[in-house]
Amino acid sequence: MFSGIIEATARIMAIEQEQENIHFTLECPFGDELKIDQSVAHNGVCLTVVRREGKQYVVTAMNETLERSNLGVLKVGDEVNVERSMMMNGRLDGHIVQGHVDQTAVCVEKTSEEGSYRFTFAYDYDSRMAQRGYFCVDKGSVTVNGVSLTVCNPTENSFQVCIIPYTYDNTNFHGIEVGTKVNLEFDIIGKYIARMQQLG
Repeated sequence: MFSGIIEATARIMAIEQEQENIHFTLECPFGDELKIDQSVAHNGVCLTVVRREGKQYVVTAMNETLERSNLGVLKVGDEVNVERSMMMNGRLDGHIVQGHVDQTAVCVEKTSEEGSYRFTFAYDYDSRMAQRGYFCVDKGSVTVNGVSLTVCNPTENSFQVCIIPYTYDNTNFHGIEVGTKVNLEFDIIGKYIARMQQLG
């Protein structure tokens, strides 16, 4: 479980394909603190550390993860948002994030607002998935590339988020432009409510 508060960004140092799996070698400031089998969210995708040397470590993404997220389009040198799993004795500064990406979205607009930025993201709408809680609500929570954010102006297939300078500078949001593909995780609470309504 994660909170959507990004600890650092990691740099992709190598990418190796093995059958349908991809092994990513990354380097980040807390890389030398990681342990084998530890869970780390990468752009919001929970992946397991399988190897480590110094500040570099390796995680593996299987085909289902690659199809549902933006990990398959990453290249050597790209910057990835990383967060270690939440400690149960800590504050939940973001919201409950599982690290299970639901789908991708594309940035369709980026505007500067006197220091902060407003991003508009569009995603493929599916009425069956919406009935299961895969949608945004105004002032609700959404995770974009692993970052816990508040939703503004949601429509059937889009929403906006406002990014303060600190978040812009310390996550990979500074590299997001129109056309960039990002990972989405919709709020788990909304999914549970939708499921209870179906069963009730």
